[in-house]
Amino acid sequence: MNNLPELIQKYLRYCEGQRRLDSKTLKAYRIDLEQYCACFVDANISDITIPDIENYVTEMHDIYKPKTVKRKIASIKALYHYLEFQDLISVNPFNKIRIHFRTPQTLPKTIPLHTIQTLLSTMYREHRGAATPFRHKKTLRDIATVEVLFSTGIRISELCSLKKSDVDLYDGSILIFGKGAKERLIQIGSRDVLQLLIQYKQTFHREMEQTGRFFVNPDASPLSDQSVRRMLKKYCALSGIDLHITPHMFRHTFATSLLEADVDIRYIQEMLGHRSINVTEIYTHVALSKQKDILQKKHPRQGFEL
Repeated sequence: MNNLPELIQKYLRYCEGQRRLDSKTLKAYRIDLEQYCACFVDANISDITIPDIENYVTEMHDIYKPKTVKRKIASIKALYHYLEFQDLISVNPFNKIRIHFRTPQTLPKTIPLHTIQTLLSTMYREHRGAATPFRHKKTLRDIATVEVLFSTGIRISELCSLKKSDVDLYDGSILIFGKGAKERLIQIGSRDVLQLLIQYKQTFHREMEQTGRFFVNPDASPLSDQSVRRMLKKYCALSGIDLHITPHMFRHTFATSLLEADVDIRYIQEMLGHRSINVTEIYTHVALSKQKDILQKKHPRQGFEL
């Protein structure tokens, strides 16, 4: 077997069946690899040379941002490493290609805690003042969604994929299946949040039984990440919050808040489901409020008597 499209399909089946990659990751792999394949129509994989690949990378840099190029090249490298491991190619060209990415280091965007408090206050107020049973039910689901995002640091894709059986409200824990089918268990630390989730589960019990999912819509369809984004946009408008808040910003805020509270970074790594602590270390940037506190209390100039 030397045909590139066939090898790509074989690799994608392996990713789905053996590596157990989620649908979102598989979709990204498929897009990246089919784009690569389209540049070498009717070519056998052995016909693609190192200069061909280097030219392809150069073209990608002309079209996409460095972060996107890095992801696309990683997809292609993973394909070649698989083919090499399976003895489907004799030479892996990526063993002789050195690609350097100059990606700007951007700090994670967090949400000020007072803004989260304002957002949640608005959501609870809307729930208490709901004029219809449907509205009362829907706002309860919305609150549960945001409370779990903030309380656990869960990724939005992980939250929307939670099964009813993954959430154990008896001992207050959530079993999360993260990237690379990696499992982690995280506790719900707030008694108020736990009580809210118990109420939510009782209210949406029938819909959960129908879908098998924990987070659902009143029409018994699974909650989607786009629905959560629209939900946040709506409540931000109701709250008068100008900041554009995304689901992932709750994850950043969760990690940063714990670091500022002097929680060991290794515990945070475990809770976030990071494979490498290097990924978690991006949160070790010091927030301005923490900076001021540290410099006022710890800088040696404070002890000068002049």
